[in-house]
Amino acid sequence: MPAVRPLPPSKPKPRAEVARPQLTPDRWVDAATEVLVDQGIDHVRVDTLAAELGVTRGSFYWHFRDREELLRRVLDAWRTTATEHLTARLEGAHRDPREQIRDVLSLPFRGRAASRAARIELAIRAWARRDDMARFAVDEADAARLAYIGQLFSSLGFGLAEARSRAALLYGFVVAESLSASLRPTPSQREARNELVAQLLTRAS
Repeated sequence: MPAVRPLPPSKPKPRAEVARPQLTPDRWVDAATEVLVDQGIDHVRVDTLAAELGVTRGSFYWHFRDREELLRRVLDAWRTTATEHLTARLEGAHRDPREQIRDVLSLPFRGRAASRAARIELAIRAWARRDDMARFAVDEADAARLAYIGQLFSSLGFGLAEARSRAALLYGFVVAESLSASLRPTPSQREARNELVAQLLTRAS
């Protein structure tokens, strides 16, 4: 009777690997924005972001041609969130231009969202002082915001030139309030100051 050969030992089944969520382009943009805010534009590099996200450089080049494309996407995301979407929300909240003006004045004081928006804006404006692409994005955002505010004053009956001047004064005040954390008033001081600015700028000469 022939000898029965023992069966070879069965190989252990490979342990199922936990799939890592695929990084989207938006995740890279968010990571780049965080580094920009915390460390400045010089530190927004592919190697830095890949290490931060725990992936290889190849993951970056799956979504972007180069660093410049990523930086362009950072600026696009900022413009979309801080100008286009914001303006749409303000327009949708009130039909009365005076109420929209009061909402614009309240923007710097809307909690954590306002604080984060201010930090991003400050970092991008610092970047714009030394880079043409960022400077163009900031100029474009400023022009769009001023145009929106100018339309509010036009709706109140002011002529084009005066509406633009009042829009520039209001916008300058809001930007200063957003970026000057050391000048933050108490809630009562803020309300009184915003109301004074609203009355002064919406009152006919």
